[in-house]
Amino acid sequence: MKPIDAPCVFKDRADAAQQLARRLHAYRGQRPLILAIPRGAVPMGKLLATLLGGDLDVVLVHKLRAPHQPELAIGSVDESGWSYLAPRADAAGAAPAYVEAEKDLQLAAIRRRRAAYTPVRAPIDPAGRIVIVVDDGLATGATMLAALHGLRQRQPARLVCAVPVASPEALARVTALADEVVCLQAPAGFAAVGQYYRSFPQVEDAEVLALLAG
Repeated sequence: MKPIDAPCVFKDRADAAQQLARRLHAYRGQRPLILAIPRGAVPMGKLLATLLGGDLDVVLVHKLRAPHQPELAIGSVDESGWSYLAPRADAAGAAPAYVEAEKDLQLAAIRRRRAAYTPVRAPIDPAGRIVIVVDDGLATGATMLAALHGLRQRQPARLVCAVPVASPEALARVTALADEVVCLQAPAGFAAVGQYYRSFPQVEDAEVLALLAG
């Protein structure tokens, strides 16, 4: 028997998106703009857009990597150039000059990704729209923080953060930047997003391109 304190696990990203759609049903018929954080959240965003009768696009944010530890995120930067630095950035040895260079590097990567993902059209303008930003989970929340901050400057009518699972710390950080946060669970002892999915394969660029083109 499953222990009563075991985390609730989603079957896959589609299952998580369907559960989110039920919580977001009030926006059905209002043509919300679903902005997915690539790559993992794009299949979820596509399903949410279908279920809610909305439009799908991506919001591009890249992590800022710690010196000599590329797997360690010390912050994030969005498409506009706004960046978030985590409190641990100094301890990781990220001097101001390093941070600026890393920002430039990641902004160049964002520009390449935008050119690849939406080569024949500009990003969908969020101004005056109900905007729902979706990710498959929040560990530190740095990526979502940058996405929400950048989108707020573009004056959406309502800004919603929607995630299946988040660490309690990340959830607290993003709540201040959104008009509404929909999170299905924020378990104590959170370790990694993937532990809350039975199937959590990597999403490749080819799948993202197909979903955005369809």
